[in-house]
Amino acid sequence: MENFELLAKPWWINLLIFIPIVAYYIWKKKGGITVSKKTLLISAFFGIAFGVVEAAVVIYLRASVGLLPGYGGTLAQVAKLSSDIYQQAMILSTLPKSFVSLEFMREVATMVMLVSVAFLAERSTRGRFAVFLWTFAVWDISYYAWLWFTVKWPVSLLSPDVLFLIPVPWFSQVWFALLVSVLTMGAVWVNRK
Repeated sequence: MENFELLAKPWWINLLIFIPIVAYYIWKKKGGITVSKKTLLISAFFGIAFGVVEAAVVIYLRASVGLLPGYGGTLAQVAKLSSDIYQQAMILSTLPKSFVSLEFMREVATMVMLVSVAFLAERSTRGRFAVFLWTFAVWDISYYAWLWFTVKWPVSLLSPDVLFLIPVPWFSQVWFALLVSVLTMGAVWVNRK
């Protein structure tokens, strides 16, 4: 646990841990949320598929600018070579400005897609928010799972990552993002009517 970092950066990113907690108590107080199992299952399928696409895009992006060692070889070679040096802060500072702009646009498009799924799935504001959070959490978990499956990164839950770039880069260890996602899924699931 020598490399464990409790806090994400910037400081306000740590407040994300309260989103599933506050949502849980609000939904519980208001009698739950009326999101069906079918809606959650279908939006989970979308989240999983989107996580796979997101992982592929990240791998291609980093390989295209030479930040993924072995990108010219097989996927197994990429996995072997990338796991030891996959440092997010270094990657962000090394990306050309045009790629950082591309990443920014990709993140905006990601939010539009996740919000769109929520609006298509539910009619109530509470239901839409629940589906958005659920799909976001499934997508996030799937993203990390597919990165690990394909290039064996993150090598541990303590691996550093750039979570988001909007409005500024968000840095934390992978465990933080996964914890928020798991808590979010739990808050949605237990408050479902």
